[in-house]
Amino acid sequence: MIDKVVGSAAEAVADIPSGASLAVGGFGLCGIPMVLINALLESGVDELSVVSNNCGVDDWGLGVLLAAHRIRKMTSSYVGENKEFERQFLSGELELELTPQGTLAEKLRAGGSGIAAFFTQTGVGTQVAEGGLPRRYHQDGSVAVASPVKPVQSFTVNGVEKEFVLEEAITTDFSLVHAKLADRHGNLVFHESARNFSPLAAMAGRVCAAQVEQVVDAGAIDPDMVHLPGIYVDRVVVVGPDVEKRVERRTVRKEA
Repeated sequence: MIDKVVGSAAEAVADIPSGASLAVGGFGLCGIPMVLINALLESGVDELSVVSNNCGVDDWGLGVLLAAHRIRKMTSSYVGENKEFERQFLSGELELELTPQGTLAEKLRAGGSGIAAFFTQTGVGTQVAEGGLPRRYHQDGSVAVASPVKPVQSFTVNGVEKEFVLEEAITTDFSLVHAKLADRHGNLVFHESARNFSPLAAMAGRVCAAQVEQVVDAGAIDPDMVHLPGIYVDRVVVVGPDVEKRVERRTVRKEA
């Protein structure tokens, strides 16, 4: 078995070129691979096409790549909390493929599983299926690129005929994720809700780099505890347990 641990985040992303497509784990600011994102920022690559649930905030997460104008297109299910994202999209600087959250998760999972496409009820009767959803604007506010019409087909489910829209799977050139624990073969364990989109994003990338808080020898992780098998992971970089983690919105209960 191959030891997949590399010496630095810079080494882990060194072969990601300008124009590459990326699947990036995380939900809001939870479980994002910030060290790898910063290494990518420092590498200077641009024209990236990124698939992730959201694009971070203005100064953290994928938002740092966006602010530096390194991202050409985002495929996301949520675009709030980031004013620069809104500005770039509405001014025609950024292309956006807005995708329902469950559909996005399944598109990534399908891509990693070798499934070309699948049918879902989500989006039937809306612009998701019927087309015309703006993806890129002209500077004057008119629509430059709109979403296409997608095939819709009827299936009988539990005796009831229903319509389903065909959604194509997503695969990307690379994927970046954060995990709590890894062994040297790349088997990953995620921490609670930080698991979110990360296994799916990792599966969809042809080459996956994982930043991890701790690495152990092969065999030290109970196979039943593995969330993502090492077959999907190509590079592991150790960032330590004290890696900076931010909270998107801190809400606390007032004392009685």
